[in-house]
Amino acid sequence: MPSISVLRLGHRVKRDARVTTHCALVARAFGASCFIFTGDRDKKLIETVKDVCRRWGGKFEIKHESSWKAFIKNFRGIKVHLTMYGIPLPEKIEELKKKVKSKDLLVIIGGEKVPRCVYELADYNISITTQPHSEVAALAVFLHELLEGKEFYLEFENAKLKIIPQEKGKKVISLT
Repeated sequence: MPSISVLRLGHRVKRDARVTTHCALVARAFGASCFIFTGDRDKKLIETVKDVCRRWGGKFEIKHESSWKAFIKNFRGIKVHLTMYGIPLPEKIEELKKKVKSKDLLVIIGGEKVPRCVYELADYNISITTQPHSEVAALAVFLHELLEGKEFYLEFENAKLKIIPQEKGKKVISLT
C-alpha cells in the first residue's frame, strides 16, 4: 500500500500540545508513515514523537510545515479531510480503499477553526459522525476502517521495546 501521511492544521503550543501529540501517536500506531503539523513550531512535540519512535521502532517522520495551503496543493495523491460536515465514512470507505491501493494518502485533521478552502482543496470531506468530536478519535476510526484492523498486527522494525499481550497485567520486553 502507498504511504499515509497525516496533516494537523493550526497547532498551538499552549493549547494543543497533548492533543497534537496524541494525533501523531495515533497516526504512527495505526500505520501512517508521516505526521506533518502547521501553526506553531514545537520542538518538544517533535522530540516526544521521535523518542517514541526510537523506543518503539518503525519508520515514522514528524515535521513542521509553515504553509498548510501550499502543502495540500502540492501533495500528489488522495486528500481526505476529516470533518463532521462531510459525507459519512460508511458511504465512501470502499471507494477510498480502492483508490489508496495505488496512490499516496493525505489525511487532513483540524485544530483551530478550519479555513473554508481546506474543504475545497480536499478530494474528500469525510465525517466520522455529524456531531462535535475529537480529531484524535476521528483519525483512529478512519485509519482503522481504511486498514480493516491491520493496525493490530503491525510490526515496527528496530524497536527496543515490545508489548506481550496479556489477559491481565502488563508485560513489556526489551529487544536490545
